[in-house]
Amino acid sequence: MKLTLARTAGFCMGVRRAVDMVLDAANRADGHVCTFGPLIHNSQVLEILKNKGISLLDHIPEKGQGTVLIRAHGVPPEEKQALEAAGFSVIDATCPRVIKVQTIIHKYAKLGYHTLILGDVDHSEVKGLMGYTQGNGFVIQDISDLEKLSKFPQAIMVAQTTQNHDLFSQVSAYIESNHPHYLIFNTICDSTSKRQAEVKEIAKNADAVVVVGGKNSGNTKRLHQIVQQQNIPSYHIETENDLPEQAFQYYHRVGITAGASTPNWIINRVCHRLETLSSTQLGTILQFWQTFQQALLFTNIFVAFGAGCLAFASMCMQGIPPVFAQVMMAFLYVLSMHTLNNYISRKAERYNYPYRAAFYERFRIPLLVMAFTAGLSGLILAYIQGVLAFIILLTMSLLGMTYKLTLFPSGVTSYKIHKIQDIPGSKTILIAVAWGIVTSILPSIIEKGDVPLSSLIVFIWSTGLVFGRCAFFDLLDIQGNRIVGQETLPGVMGEARTMRMLRWLSTGLFLWGIIFYFVGITHITSALVCVTALLFHSLLRFYEKKRLVSSTRLHFFVESHFVVCGLMAWGPWWIMG
Repeated sequence: MKLTLARTAGFCMGVRRAVDMVLDAANRADGHVCTFGPLIHNSQVLEILKNKGISLLDHIPEKGQGTVLIRAHGVPPEEKQALEAAGFSVIDATCPRVIKVQTIIHKYAKLGYHTLILGDVDHSEVKGLMGYTQGNGFVIQDISDLEKLSKFPQAIMVAQTTQNHDLFSQVSAYIESNHPHYLIFNTICDSTSKRQAEVKEIAKNADAVVVVGGKNSGNTKRLHQIVQQQNIPSYHIETENDLPEQAFQYYHRVGITAGASTPNWIINRVCHRLETLSSTQLGTILQFWQTFQQALLFTNIFVAFGAGCLAFASMCMQGIPPVFAQVMMAFLYVLSMHTLNNYISRKAERYNYPYRAAFYERFRIPLLVMAFTAGLSGLILAYIQGVLAFIILLTMSLLGMTYKLTLFPSGVTSYKIHKIQDIPGSKTILIAVAWGIVTSILPSIIEKGDVPLSSLIVFIWSTGLVFGRCAFFDLLDIQGNRIVGQETLPGVMGEARTMRMLRWLSTGLFLWGIIFYFVGITHITSALVCVTALLFHSLLRFYEKKRLVSSTRLHFFVESHFVVCGLMAWGPWWIMG
């Protein structure tokens, strides 16, 4: 089954902003935090906010306390004033696009204009917009509603920001013909227009389309209607559990889009379920390979194998004859640390990778035994190689296990940093440095007794490649990580800046390997291994264009870069002796 994921699928700017604002308020505010009405139209996100202690305020009391956030859809101005008068600290999370519509209505209402709002009469956004019309507002849902109204001497028409673009064009054409003196403002959000246009294109080349989003989400329902108008099956679902599995066994091309209130982690889970369902269309050998591939990833054996390959490549790049014991040392260390950290982080895994989280719950004991056995075996190998190597690896292992331990109790510091994991981006940086040490620095210490310039050059290269891997995975998991309170680099820098940084990093790593070979510092293998960075750059481009969906296949591709490193190094090293 070929899956095509819409580039516009998922959180729009306004929804992402509102969710970030409520999470920041919950982390910083001293008192109670609540939202006035549902923050967004997604029941899964609302349930998570409820579990985090963020309650829902459905009426305005005479007296209140704490912090209240106005929902992304906005509210009438008198309700905002009433919240402030009741004693709440009000944070306005209204989408900037909605605020723009409110401003237009308010401006012309003061001049005596009547306001026509093309939208759903019961929608939260429309109710909020009506509050700015000064009693001269009318909600229309189609041309027939417009025909029932009197002819006003002066009026404006705006649209609910998530309205159907085709319907807006039809109503606008009618007004231009019959009420040419009315002013028309196209206030449909650009994100909405692009989302609707894209799903039309996807539907042209699909056997069916899955629309992911809340059942009460207006923009999601419109996407579902647009697909139905293309005369192909459309499935409006909230989660992967709503998929009719029997039907998808017969589709070969499936499009996926999502409403503006749908988080990435739900979209990823739907993609993963569809990917699993597609295995029924494969032959026995391919089904076995897909299951085997998943097992390698879930047990961290493949990522550890990649670390071993990177250690092999790093030794070749430094001109050090590869030693199997040092390759195994890297393999065992990464296997141990990644398994333990994934087990400890299984709370976030439930959002980002529920199937892996379930795997860890089911095989908890065998995985923990494997992790501790691998860690102990790695330390034994390091001790055999030398005392200094043992001390370094032991120190790294202990630091890895203390990542989530409370080091600074409350009251000791004024900052909300009590664990290493509380430092934004610490996970990405520490994993990259740990890989760099075990794959580049330790072999140099063991074989040469010191760390020459060539080792530092290779250390920077290998650390950079692993940093790119970790930052990319953080990018995939940004919304799930934010929900559980993990501050990663993409969460601090933003998705667009992180992606630009990764593109520049991959380009720099490619040039790094070539330059230092030609100036005679590293072995010729560095000029070949650095091609891996270009492969990573290509993967980023494919992901940006949504030609790759976040799934087992994508994770396997990313981890395969380290295996390619080993293969690129092995060829010339073997040929040149």
